[in-house]
Amino acid sequence: MENFMSDPNFVLLYVDDPSASVRFYSDLLGHQPVDASPDFAMFRLASGVMLGLWSKHTAEPKPAATGGGTELGFPEQTMENLRATFRRWSEKGLKIVQPVTQMNFGHTFVALDPDGHRLRAFVPTGN
Repeated sequence: MENFMSDPNFVLLYVDDPSASVRFYSDLLGHQPVDASPDFAMFRLASGVMLGLWSKHTAEPKPAATGGGTELGFPEQTMENLRATFRRWSEKGLKIVQPVTQMNFGHTFVALDPDGHRLRAFVPTGN
C-alpha cells in the first residue's frame, strides 16, 4: 500500500504581536524571515524546516492554545556550545525557566520567547 502522507516540515507558532516576534526570532536566529506580512512571517531554518509566526488574532480557525504548549528544540553538538548558547540567550534577556540541567536524554536548558513558547537547547547523551 502506498503512503500518501507528506513529511511535515513546517511549524506554526501563534503569537500576540507578529512584528515583535519577527524582531525576536530574527535576532535569535541571525536572519530575517523569507516572507512577512502584518499578520504572518515565515523563517527558513538551516535544517530546511519552516518556522511560521501567525497572529493568534487573525488565525482561522482561532487557536485554542498559544505559548507554552510546545517546544522548539535547538540541538547542540557539545557542552561548550550549550553553555555558550545559555550565556548568549541570558545576555539577550530571554527568560530562562530551566537552567542547564542533566536529564535522561542529555544536558538541556529551557528559555521562553515573548509569547511563552518554550525554546529547549540540548546536547544529547553521547555527545
